[in-house]
Amino acid sequence: MNNVSTRAPVRGTKTSLTLPNILTYARIAAIPVVVGCIFAQSILGGPLALRWVALAVFIAAAITDFLDGHFARIWDQQSAFGRMLDPIADKLLVASCLLMLAADSIIHGWTLWAAIVILCREILVSGLREYLAALRVSVPVTRLAKWKTTAQLVAIGFLLAGEAGDEVLPFTTEIGVSLLWLSALLTMYTGYDYFRAGIHHLIEEDQG
Repeated sequence: MNNVSTRAPVRGTKTSLTLPNILTYARIAAIPVVVGCIFAQSILGGPLALRWVALAVFIAAAITDFLDGHFARIWDQQSAFGRMLDPIADKLLVASCLLMLAADSIIHGWTLWAAIVILCREILVSGLREYLAALRVSVPVTRLAKWKTTAQLVAIGFLLAGEAGDEVLPFTTEIGVSLLWLSALLTMYTGYDYFRAGIHHLIEEDQG
């Protein structure tokens, strides 16, 4: 007689198909939808309703940024793959939207410098993380860095609404621009923190 036993899933199993990682995949998948809607509305002269579609998809993507980390913690599904992919998804979403908003001329003039600061910081931090990873040094995300990301997402949300938002809430675009400058300032400060940590480990490595 054969004994048949069933094994319950092991809690905390680290795979690439956990719900937190799937939410991160969804955030990446939302990028072409948001960019496509803004491109169709602004460049191809589509209806303003496309901006609301872009905003709705963007908000859903931004919510996954909170949910993936939340579920990973409470279900013990944190993994090296998730920690690697999560900030990449954030950077892809932010960078794509900023470039599209610049093409849309919602971001223009002096405000372009705020976008440049944000993009340069993301490249700097990515380079530092890659270097420190080779040294097996982990640089945790600070609380201020999380607030920086939140400010960026809220600012981009207002800017995505753009003209359509101005018809519902006056000065929607201006609010978005102000928040973008605020996030650029936070970006500079947090970027300096990462750079200082990176230089510290670099000096230690050279002296070792």
